[in-house]
Amino acid sequence: MGVFTVVASLAAGTLGAVQPATGIPQEVVQLTQFGPALAVGAVALYRRRQTRELLRGAAGSGAGPRPLGGAVLFAAAGLIVLLCVLGYYAVRGEAPFTSPGSLQQPFTLIVVAQLVGACGEEVGWRCFLQPLLRTRLGTVAASVTVGMLWGVWHVQVFAQAPAYAAGFLVATVAMSVVLGIALDGLGGWRRLLYAGGFHALVNLGLLLFLDEESGAVPPMLCFGLSCLVVAVLAVVLRGGQCAPERAAVTAAATLHRT
Repeated sequence: MGVFTVVASLAAGTLGAVQPATGIPQEVVQLTQFGPALAVGAVALYRRRQTRELLRGAAGSGAGPRPLGGAVLFAAAGLIVLLCVLGYYAVRGEAPFTSPGSLQQPFTLIVVAQLVGACGEEVGWRCFLQPLLRTRLGTVAASVTVGMLWGVWHVQVFAQAPAYAAGFLVATVAMSVVLGIALDGLGGWRRLLYAGGFHALVNLGLLLFLDEESGAVPPMLCFGLSCLVVAVLAVVLRGGQCAPERAAVTAAATLHRT
């Protein structure tokens, strides 16, 4: 976990520094998003079997609740964006909208690049670190931990107002809980695709309907509270926190001994 976190941070910082030289617009994709994927590769250099099993989902399988599936998860992303728009309208009396045609890059390119970038993040956060912590903690506890690390990893938000950073941290923790509950027990390519799809849909929704990237506090607070509402709903519908699965703990212990 320590190696993953350090490499993900250093790789993201390096990629962010070189992005201007590549000419790739941040509106299309942020190269920092591939930091977690590089961190997974670094861990795999000396924990190849454990990394492979975590990515395949062997450590997250067992008699736990059935995963909710992509449709429900994507609907949750849409609900977050909808609540953001309604909340912003209630506060400001307006709902900003950016037409896809007014963007500097083709919207289709942005959609594809956002999905690729989101998967670059989620292969680390939700496909590696979440299943790793899931072997020791319950679903919600593991998700909260990953969400905090995910939020702090976006170190640039702490250059903004404290309320802005707080809203962002609430959002990352809450989205991590939604993803953790929805994907619990699911592994392999579906876990990556569902997590990346959810992440990309939220990013695209914010791009079109909110201006939180401006550093303004109200839209970020609306985003954080919207994510929190959906996370609470997910926990309630799922019946609370799931304990670590016996099969998951056994698998982790076996991998550790080998």
